[in-house]
Amino acid sequence: MARLKEIYNSEIVSKLMSKFGYTNRMQVPKIEKVVINVGAGEAKDNSKIIDSIMGDLEAITGQRPTVCRAKKSVANFKVRQGMKIGVKVTLRGDRMYEFIDRLLNVALARVRDFRGINPNSFDGRGNYSLGIKEQIIFPEIEYDKIDKARGMDITFITTAKTDEESKELLSLMGAPFKTV
Repeated sequence: MARLKEIYNSEIVSKLMSKFGYTNRMQVPKIEKVVINVGAGEAKDNSKIIDSIMGDLEAITGQRPTVCRAKKSVANFKVRQGMKIGVKVTLRGDRMYEFIDRLLNVALARVRDFRGINPNSFDGRGNYSLGIKEQIIFPEIEYDKIDKARGMDITFITTAKTDEESKELLSLMGAPFKTV
């Protein structure tokens, strides 16, 4: 858990300071939070799906997720305002570093035909988003106990000003970016 945080505090900060010419340690970008989001459009028909997703996310992150509700009614999707349509978790601090470590070193290695994560998924402000197709790549999820394979969106929110700084930060933390 603390291994990635210790590496960040010593090695990564010094490498980023020398590469980008920062004069102060406080200028070095860091990861503020990680948000894991699971959208469940099929939850409009069956409310037990949300409970299943919440159990999976709680096992993966070690933190109780919050339910996301529809802000507006949309007749084409058969969704009414206030219906449960997703689940999200925001990780900070030690839990965040522990999750990043497990994601980069254990879970992504279990993806079939994995060649690296997309280096073009930055938003222009230093944040990175990653989509996962199945939750079973995490070792905390037992394959026999899932009702359906669901994907999730993982967003890394950083203090970096540019995508280049953010990419360098994530690659120093061990993110396996594809070579283009």
